[in-house]
Amino acid sequence: MTDTITLTAAQAMIKWLAQQKTEDGERFIEGVWAIFGHGNVAGIGEALHRYRDEIPTWRGQNEQTMCHAAIAYTKTKKRQKAMAVTSSIGPGSTNMVTSAALAHVNRLPILLICGDVFANRRPDPVLQQVEDFDDGTVSANDCFKPVSRYFDRITRPEHLMTALPRALAVMTDPQNAGPVTLAFCQDVQAEEFDYPAHFFEPRTWRIRRPEPDPREVEDVAAMIRAAEKPVIVAGGGVLYSDAEAELIAFAEALNVPVVETQAGKGAVAASHKLNFGSPGVTGSACGNEHCEKADLVIGIGTRFQDFTTGSWALFKNAERKLISINLHPYDAQKHLAAPLVSDAKVALQRLTKALDGVRFDAHDPKARTDWHEAVKTVTARPDNDGPDNRPTDAQVIGAVQRVARDNTVAMCAAGTMPGALQVLWQAAQHGYHMEYGYSCMGYEVAGAMGIAIAAPEKEVICFVGDGSYMMANSELATAAARKVPFTIVLTDNSGYGCINRLQIECGGAEFNNMYKDSDVWPKIDFVAHAASMGAHAEKVGSIAELEEKIVEARDRDIPSVILIDTDAVPGTGAGGGWWDVAVPQTGGPERLEDARERYNANAQWQRVLN
Repeated sequence: MTDTITLTAAQAMIKWLAQQKTEDGERFIEGVWAIFGHGNVAGIGEALHRYRDEIPTWRGQNEQTMCHAAIAYTKTKKRQKAMAVTSSIGPGSTNMVTSAALAHVNRLPILLICGDVFANRRPDPVLQQVEDFDDGTVSANDCFKPVSRYFDRITRPEHLMTALPRALAVMTDPQNAGPVTLAFCQDVQAEEFDYPAHFFEPRTWRIRRPEPDPREVEDVAAMIRAAEKPVIVAGGGVLYSDAEAELIAFAEALNVPVVETQAGKGAVAASHKLNFGSPGVTGSACGNEHCEKADLVIGIGTRFQDFTTGSWALFKNAERKLISINLHPYDAQKHLAAPLVSDAKVALQRLTKALDGVRFDAHDPKARTDWHEAVKTVTARPDNDGPDNRPTDAQVIGAVQRVARDNTVAMCAAGTMPGALQVLWQAAQHGYHMEYGYSCMGYEVAGAMGIAIAAPEKEVICFVGDGSYMMANSELATAAARKVPFTIVLTDNSGYGCINRLQIECGGAEFNNMYKDSDVWPKIDFVAHAASMGAHAEKVGSIAELEEKIVEARDRDIPSVILIDTDAVPGTGAGGGWWDVAVPQTGGPERLEDARERYNANAQWQRVLN
């Protein structure tokens, strides 16, 4: 007769999660972020308390930002570990939909445990229940279906015995890694069931390395041998595969320049002679120059997002061919690329061996040297450095760069800074963390906390504009209370400067982006606000002072917020490329006609399917 353990469904879930291990013998689900409400406090809340010595519970301020912290944690851990987040029914759950989309786009695992309606339907409709007039099985949690890699609704206690292993199988699958949503009916959380004892035995989850098809290796190797001007585009898959050394060895053996996407930046140190910066819309001059001329583009672990490809107008060589090395066939076959479906580390090892003796001499080292000089110029401390002269974002980046160390991680997510950082930040290996798949405003503060929790040995510098800070800053209080140190460089340009520039570029009038062009201009004391949440906060009046304060922040055990006013008008001052943002085809003043002319001139270079 099978031994059983009588537990509530919620207790069984938490007990089971605590026993899921990595190959190092550690928990795969490192902790559970939780805000309790009527849909999870009596069930999951009680279970988390019961097993608090086996798996920690983390208290946050907002469901979305708790998810952001968890996502930043697993990104920093290269998807080798993850976290869970639980919420109540209703707004607690729907607050997490944005984060689920963020994790889905970025291929990052997170477990979302959402309270749901009563499975027995006796008290329907319950508080916060969204009713579908035509479908009695629908709840608000159905919003998660298009942004989850796996979705399940737990309507009986025994469902856990299939749902939980499926959830972890998805989260640890390098091809399908992403958000998993378990909608957990609140009455079922409290129901008891006799679970088989062996269900709770420790289990090790091995993250596999899929081998490539030898025929695809041969096809791709033949394409590389036939090329004259290849370029490598390194994406986040290089980092998740731990393939940094293999990428460097591959590039050095072939003598091929490497450009890095937002997700892949930091795979190769900026100081490496074959690192030519970034491609596309936020590309370096030397990187884009080589991409434009390339007759073969070798993508490794990249989705070929429009910023990377300059909306597919970047690769101008009429003979251009595309290779995509990716874990998932969906990504590997985009835009009629020659696919190599494989783990990046294994694929690069196979290709390096197959191409032994092949070497190219088609890139211009001077272009890289010239680019680095240009970066120094636009990021240099201004001659008239002081409170009467607002610095550019590039000059702010330069200030941080000059005092950065090998363990410094620059992180950001939305606004002007992501593009400026990709173009200008000279990252040490693993010195960059950008959420730019979803470019989610509000990720920054919570994300910085997640990085610092995952890698306490790192110095985390969070670049955030006043717009993103206002959207989501509450986890600053969590970080201060838990004594999780990181530094926020808060740039105040009085509005949404990035979108304001895009509005102008697209022929529009300045409208509703900068406070000066809208119907409201709030006067916010950011220093007082940050200090009220427990952070060390101060305002600086110069780039020189900013450098000093970043160094001083290293001695604190709480977050530091350094505010500096910046000029919203200038862009990066170097690099860049075209981005396809549709311009109205009719009507408007002369500025709109000029924008349409620029748009048409660039759109002619788009080559999507060949």
